[in-house]
Amino acid sequence: MSKFQAPTFKFALLHPKYWPVWFFVGLLALTVLLLPYSLLLRLGRCLGYVVIKLAKSRVAIVQRNLELAFPDMTATERKNLSEENIKNTGLAIIEMGIAWFWPTWRFKKHLIVNNVEEVLALDQQGKGVLVVAVHALNLEITARAFALFAPGYGVYRQHSNPAYNFIQHWGRTHHGNKMVDRKDVKGMLRVLRNGGRLWYLPDQDYGFEHAVFVPFFAVEEAATTSGTSVLVDASKCAVITASSFRQNDTYTLEIDPDISRQFPRRDPEGAARVMNSALEQVILRGLDQWMWLHRRFKTMPDNKNKGIRYKK
Repeated sequence: MSKFQAPTFKFALLHPKYWPVWFFVGLLALTVLLLPYSLLLRLGRCLGYVVIKLAKSRVAIVQRNLELAFPDMTATERKNLSEENIKNTGLAIIEMGIAWFWPTWRFKKHLIVNNVEEVLALDQQGKGVLVVAVHALNLEITARAFALFAPGYGVYRQHSNPAYNFIQHWGRTHHGNKMVDRKDVKGMLRVLRNGGRLWYLPDQDYGFEHAVFVPFFAVEEAATTSGTSVLVDASKCAVITASSFRQNDTYTLEIDPDISRQFPRRDPEGAARVMNSALEQVILRGLDQWMWLHRRFKTMPDNKNKGIRYKK
């Protein structure tokens, strides 16, 4: 369906300048394969604790995001939530390794899937599905879990390092998912019109271009992509949200009912409002496991005060 050119292995990727990448990925693979989950959990969160101590600017971004999104939260609540979030950011490295390298039998032991019938019914109808996910820190696990019963197409951004780009693509596709380039809108529409599933993440601030400004939590004018309206209007696809958040040693994949009928047609702002409302409900399920370290509210409606919300 998509014309995406997958990166292929070349002996040039074994050049010494890429050895650090291969070493890191190899170490990650051995770590997640050999250690029990209880130790992996502690190791990942310890990595996050190091970030708290060494990357103060990132901690400040998390706290500022929470201050803007939840102004009624107390300073203590924000501090505790931001520390948990950063620790889970460290764990995200381990969770990426789990998603890429664990055998299926081991992966299933830590997974619960709710409402899979929704996806299978749409598949039987031959209906294209926009699978809307959020930038949860364990997003790689969500995609791997979904591929167990309904593989789809992820929107792919090439990495600047060729060796890591090859490894990343392999990690995200060797369990059944495929990729479409993030700039290939025609390819995305082709997937949806042909009854495929397209993974879509509209929850971040992608800048002023192609943005509308609608509420996101307590921020009344948050830059939100208008792409949702384009995809839904042009393909008449179903729209579901999917997320997996961790509780103790278990990841629960939640699949929500189709909300495509709630979207106003040819109304980018109206579609963005519906989408953000649905995204908020997903993020609230795992508030400490969403990517709060992204400058979510950096773009202003007049495009003149970019970043002002994050100044000290």
